[in-house]
Amino acid sequence: MRSGILVLSLGAALFLAGCGDDRPSVSATANAAPAPLPVAKPPLPPAPEPVDTGLLVSGPIIVEHQVDVTAQREGVLQKVFFDAPARVKAGTVLAQMDDRQIAANLEAARAKSRSIADDLNNWKAEAGVLEADYVRAQHLWDLGLISQEQLQHAQYKAESDQWDIKRVQELLNNAHEEERSLELELDKTKITAPFDGVIARRYVREGQAVTKGERLFWVTAEAPLLMRFTLPEKYFGQLHTAQVFPVSSPDAPGEKHNARVKEISPVVDPASGTFEVMVELTGDRGSLRPGMTANVRIDHP
Repeated sequence: MRSGILVLSLGAALFLAGCGDDRPSVSATANAAPAPLPVAKPPLPPAPEPVDTGLLVSGPIIVEHQVDVTAQREGVLQKVFFDAPARVKAGTVLAQMDDRQIAANLEAARAKSRSIADDLNNWKAEAGVLEADYVRAQHLWDLGLISQEQLQHAQYKAESDQWDIKRVQELLNNAHEEERSLELELDKTKITAPFDGVIARRYVREGQAVTKGERLFWVTAEAPLLMRFTLPEKYFGQLHTAQVFPVSSPDAPGEKHNARVKEISPVVDPASGTFEVMVELTGDRGSLRPGMTANVRIDHP
């Protein structure tokens, strides 16, 4: 009986101890304050975009002198002296066509001219003789030794010879013009550079038969570099000659250039409402070359 009471007493003590441990824990948990939620910050306003202060105009870089050199007559290309990308001066012979036939014709024409010139000298000498005969006939007429018909005959012969001299003189002039024509044809067999520049392309080869007007070389100048573009009519009157604008090119990143207004169209195209402007690049051209694309920034009026 005593042992049973002891067991019950120990159990009650343990139960009370357990209840005492749980009560403070529940109370602490109930009294704990909830963690504060983070406060959301209002979004920052977007940064203002930079205001566009001008018009960006794009176009190719050009030069004033840029042509296809063509054949001025048909023939066989005998020799090519220069090829791309050679730099040449104005008048430099780029190629030579076969000129043997024209050279022979020219020599024949010169011989003909010399023959006519000799014939003209002969007529002039004969005219001197007839003029002397006419003077002598006048003296004889004054002395009454010849008839009037004989005097007139001497006069007409002298006058006729003067007309023959004029005829032969015109034949000589015609022969000289034929010489000149053949000399021009001979010059056409020499393909020359029309201006100082660089050979950008060669279209033909030696021994090739070409026709009149066929392209032989593409020759282009290297300076000055120009740009031609159109602007809306609202810019008309706002630009003036020698005004400078910045220039850049996507083909030459990092390079900055300037262009000076060279020409401004005096009228506005009524169909498009635009007018044409041409600018010339100034200073060192850097890596810019004809044919590249460039951008010009024009300030708003």
